[in-house]
Amino acid sequence: MSEQRIIDLETKISFQEQAIEEMQQSLRDQYALIHQLELKLKVFKERFEASGLEVAPTNEKPPHY
Repeated sequence: MSEQRIIDLETKISFQEQAIEEMQQSLRDQYALIHQLELKLKVFKERFEASGLEVAPTNEKPPHY
């Protein structure tokens, strides 16, 4: 293998490693956000259930029809 070819391959590997690390960080950030949203949804669900309110059926026509 020529010296230039080895340098080119090493450069490509370096960029790929950087891209992989950026994607991994993005996935970690998204997981953390999803986890926070799940916790908030759980709190809202518990509050709603404790309130005793009921959700009206969505398939009924409004009274003005």
